Amino acid sequence: MDSDSDSPFGYDAFRRTCPSHTVLEMLASKWVYLVVCALRKGRLRNGELARKLEGITPKMLAQTLRVLERDGLVRREIFPVIPPRVEYELTELGQNLGGLLTQIRAWAEQHAPDIKDARARAIAVSEGDWAA
Repeated sequence: MDSDSDSPFGYDAFRRTCPSHTVLEMLASKWVYLVVCALRKGRLRNGELARKLEGITPKMLAQTLRVLERDGLVRREIFPVIPPRVEYELTELGQNLGGLLTQIRAWAEQHAPDIKDARARAIAVSEGDWAA
């Protein structure tokens, strides 16, 4: 199989059996993007993250944080107080990823009007096909 990838790491995401697919699947979540970007400025508690990430359910936030912690991108610290206080922060690996995701998020915010206009044009063309 010929590949576009000249990866020095020995992985080729274009190959069906490449282990990097699991990383790409994790990164495909918008909540992963947003949680990592939110944590770039420092530690946050669960409630602070929930308020920052409008629309995330408590269950989705918990699942996303578990995945990020499992994958070594987020560190959770539990403080022995009553009630327990838990804070989340990016690991060095998470900070590294955060730089890339912040660039992608900035691109998405900058080009959202362009994408929105293209979608509106596509809908108009598609509706024109129905009228014909």
